[in-house]
Amino acid sequence: MANRVPGSLIMHRREFIGQATALLSISAVAPEIRSIDRGLRVGVCTDLHYADIDTRGSRHYRLGLDRLRDAVEAWNRSGVDMVIHLGDLIDAGARTDADAEEGYLRAAAHEIKKAHAPRYYVLGNHCVATIKKARFLRIVGQRRAHLSFNRAGYHHVILDGCYRRDGVSYDEGPFDWTDADIPDTQRRWLADDLARTRLPTLVYVHQRLDLPADHPYAIHSADEIRSILERSRRVVAVVMGHSHDNDLRRIGGIAYITLAAMVEGPREAGSAFGVLHATREGSVRLVGSGRLSDHPAS
Repeated sequence: MANRVPGSLIMHRREFIGQATALLSISAVAPEIRSIDRGLRVGVCTDLHYADIDTRGSRHYRLGLDRLRDAVEAWNRSGVDMVIHLGDLIDAGARTDADAEEGYLRAAAHEIKKAHAPRYYVLGNHCVATIKKARFLRIVGQRRAHLSFNRAGYHHVILDGCYRRDGVSYDEGPFDWTDADIPDTQRRWLADDLARTRLPTLVYVHQRLDLPADHPYAIHSADEIRSILERSRRVVAVVMGHSHDNDLRRIGGIAYITLAAMVEGPREAGSAFGVLHATREGSVRLVGSGRLSDHPAS
């Protein structure tokens, strides 16, 4: 059962790999990202939706590059170990101009490459609306859409939820963004991957794993994936985007952290980026700027 976590300081005790108490605490400051500890630091943001198109509603597409520059400068000052964008890096709006979208992607990736740390990308539905997955990955310099690696005492897993319920990739035909899933082959890979690691683990995915399967922002097989994560007894937190709002839930002893979108709000509203700090004992702290300072856990 999901539990939303209110308050300015979250403290939750759980057994972590047969050792001591694990602490999840999330706080926020703006606009500077400050250092908390000497453990893992991950620069995080999501849903930039960068495009050279007019503002629609609350989405300010053209502010994307400036907001990325602010984030990268803060991450470099903080000395992050890695940077990850959690999906929907670009957006063509109502158009389906692949050349224009590729230009937006190259511009956004150019700014992220200024980070003094390895960069990783989670695929979102807008990332592959007209650009094929393989092309997107070549431009940003990432070998696969789902992958895992070790860094700074943690195991990291990136998942690709850009598949239809029938297992067909968004690459292969029209798709409805509310029809999102992680296919069986990737779920088996995930279970095998988690079984091989002995490190505390962070999981990154665009679509939501903490909502009912029939929710428009959810991954259809969310229940099964959560079971895989829980059985591993390695996963500390899952970090997500997609729904454009801050959220924090605990399910089965795992923190599910959803970040607000960078595209939302005018310039004076600030941006939405942060640093996820984690220790080897399973203590995780998110420090955010702009809209992340309004995180429900702040």
